[in-house]
Amino acid sequence: MEKILIKDCQYLAFRNNRISVEDGDILISGNIIEKIGRNVSLPGVKIIEGKDSFVMPGLVNTHSHAAMSLLRSYADDMELKPWLEEKIWPAEENLKAEHVYWGSMLAFLEMIKSGTTTFADMYFYMDDVAEAAIKIGIRGVLARGLIQFTDPEGKNLQENIDLIEKYHKKGDGRITCLIGPHAPYTTSPEYLQKVMAAADKQGVGIHIHISETKQEVEDVYKEHGVSPVEYLEKLGLFERHVVAAHCVHVSEKDMDILKKHNVGVCHNPGSNLKLASGIAPVPIMLEKGINVGIGTDGASSNNNLNMFEEMHLTSLIHKGHNLNPLILNAREVLEMATIGGAKVLGLDHEIGSLEEGKKADIIIIDLEKPHFYPKADLISNMVYSAQGSDVKTVIIDGKIVMENYKLTTYDEKEILIKSEEMKKDLL
Repeated sequence: MEKILIKDCQYLAFRNNRISVEDGDILISGNIIEKIGRNVSLPGVKIIEGKDSFVMPGLVNTHSHAAMSLLRSYADDMELKPWLEEKIWPAEENLKAEHVYWGSMLAFLEMIKSGTTTFADMYFYMDDVAEAAIKIGIRGVLARGLIQFTDPEGKNLQENIDLIEKYHKKGDGRITCLIGPHAPYTTSPEYLQKVMAAADKQGVGIHIHISETKQEVEDVYKEHGVSPVEYLEKLGLFERHVVAAHCVHVSEKDMDILKKHNVGVCHNPGSNLKLASGIAPVPIMLEKGINVGIGTDGASSNNNLNMFEEMHLTSLIHKGHNLNPLILNAREVLEMATIGGAKVLGLDHEIGSLEEGKKADIIIIDLEKPHFYPKADLISNMVYSAQGSDVKTVIIDGKIVMENYKLTTYDEKEILIKSEEMKKDLL
C-alpha cells in the first residue's frame, strides 16, 4: 500500500465543525488520510515537502455539465431561454459520444488544474463521462439529463438506470450516480413519478434544476398554482436525497421546505450572473441551516470551471447585493466549497475535510506568489486572493493526479488537441 507524507505544511484543519489553519504533517495510506499531526515520521514513504504551501481538502463542484466545455464562448451575452432554445439545444442535437468524452476530459483537466477533486454532472452520453472520469482520476457524481419532450418513450430514463447499474461505485468507488430530471418545467408530473420510482428502486438520489429564473417560477405558478419548490414537495420528490441546482428565485416558504427535507442547494454565482438569472438568497439559506454548496454550471454559461473564482464571486456579490460587508465571510465560503459541497452531494462522510479516516482528496496551494504576500490570514487568502492556477499538486483518492502543475494521469496536450477537433466537428 503506497504511503505519501506531506511534511511541514500549513493545512486547513476541521475540528468541531469549524475550519482553522494549523501546522503539521499529513500521512496518506492507500486512499485514506491515516494521520494528521506533528513530527510524523515513517521510512520508505513518498515525501511531499509542504514548506511554503497550504494544504486543503479538494474543492467540490456541486453542479456542472462537463462536456459543455466544447461550447465555451459559443453563445455568450444572451438570455437563458433563447440561449437554450436557439443555440445550446440545437448544437446538442449533433452531440456524439466522442464529443462528450473529450469535452469531459477537457473539463476534468481544467477542474483538476484549478483544485476541484469532486464534481457533480448532468448531461448526455454519461457512460462516456464516467469513462473519462475514471481515466483521468477525478471523483464524480453523475446523472443523465432528462428532458421529457426529447424522451417520449422513456429511453433516456432507461439510460440513466443503465448508468447506475453499470457505474455506481465504480472507479475504485470514485463514481456515484443520481437520476437527473432537468427541471419542473421540462418534465410532467407523470414523468417525475417515473423518475422517483426509478430512483427508489436503484437506491439513489435526484439532481435537478429548480427556480433558476423568474420565468420558470411564473410558468410553474400558471400551470400548477404553486412555486416549483412547493410543486416538487407535493409530488413527493423531496422524500429522497435531492441535489437542487440554482434555487435563485425562492421564497421564505420555499426555503423552509428545502430545510424541512434536507435538500442540498448548489449555488452557481458565475452562471447566474452571466445569464442575468439573479442572485440566490444564500445568506438566508445558511441562516436557516440549509446545506449549500458551490457549482460552476457548464463552461458554456460561465465560461470557466474555476472554483476559486466561484468562491470569490460568492462572497462579493452577496456583500454588495445586501449592502453588508459582514455577509458570507471567507470561512463560510470556503466551507461551502469543501465540506458544504460534500454535504450537498451526500459524501461528507468520505470527503470535504482533512480528517483522519476520510478519503485523501487533497490539494496543495503554492504560497510563493506575490498575491499571498505579506502573509496574514490564509483562509481569507483562499477566497479573496487565490487563483486556480496557484494549485500545484492534486491528490484524489490517495493518488497524485497532478504534481508540480503537471497532470500525471494523461497527456494534457492530447486533451487540448482533441477538444479543438471535437468543437469543430460539433459546430
